[in-house]
Amino acid sequence: MLTHGSEIGVIVRLFLFFVSFRCPMLRRAVLAVLAMVLASLALASLPASSLAYDIKPRDSLSAFTAKMRPDILGISTDSTAESARAIFEAAFKGRLDTKTDIGQQKFGGTAVSYIAALNFNSASSPKQTGEVLSTSFSSPASANRAYFVARNLTFAQDQQPSRTEMIKQVMDKYGEPTIVGDQHLYYVYRAGKIVSVGAKYKEATALEAIDRPLDPKAAIKLDGANGRGSCVAAVKRSLAKEKTLSAMLDEAKAANCDGTLSVQLTPGLAPDRIATAQFTLLDFKRIVSAAAIDGDALAAESKERNPLPRGNAPKL
Repeated sequence: MLTHGSEIGVIVRLFLFFVSFRCPMLRRAVLAVLAMVLASLALASLPASSLAYDIKPRDSLSAFTAKMRPDILGISTDSTAESARAIFEAAFKGRLDTKTDIGQQKFGGTAVSYIAALNFNSASSPKQTGEVLSTSFSSPASANRAYFVARNLTFAQDQQPSRTEMIKQVMDKYGEPTIVGDQHLYYVYRAGKIVSVGAKYKEATALEAIDRPLDPKAAIKLDGANGRGSCVAAVKRSLAKEKTLSAMLDEAKAANCDGTLSVQLTPGLAPDRIATAQFTLLDFKRIVSAAAIDGDALAAESKERNPLPRGNAPKL
């Protein structure tokens, strides 16, 4: 039986024999066949992990429903990396100073590559509003959906919107917030609905509350009776972490909610103007669910790539 090395040796000798043919057409035909044979041998020599790997996606759970699914610039946590990338490219089209970072990852030890993160950045200047748009996605095993979406706007000095206008736009789009204060409007989601802590926010009351500290009586209602922490605190801690499933998993498990949307409005040159607006969407339920699905799929892929020995014990 020929080994892989001996097969190549035979092919080389055949190559030397056939190139001695004087007929150019025959020589080219023989060389083409030999090239196909060599390519086939090269493919056969590749490890199984480098060949196509069949991933059967399972959709992860989400904090949001079809009737209550907030988005940032059209990107929700139902968005896939492919659909989100199209929105990113359309939003930054024509901006010559845009910096793009498309974070690609391999799935385990396979050759399957996917988008794990997107980050587009257009710098601000005295005459141009800057924008940063970023999103993180789970693996193809959990359908490659978003679990973190953020948009940061730094307004040019002569383009700073009024605080009244910004709060109106936010509430027109997302509805009545759960709690307002510390320059934030927080929307906390549980069981597919926005959580209420008893405070009733209209545009005027939200405008009055936004620069004050969070109402402690209202904020404490966001803590869980079972010891799970406030989602307001979970948002702040999550923003300081790396935006990967593994880095955010513990915080997601501990949060006393399924998801959050937070909008931070920082005052500008004049107190009634806004210098920066930061929108952050976090799907804690998807983080927990996708991490479990991805973990199971990666374990199965590793087991398939490194199967355990199946020998039987000898008869004694």
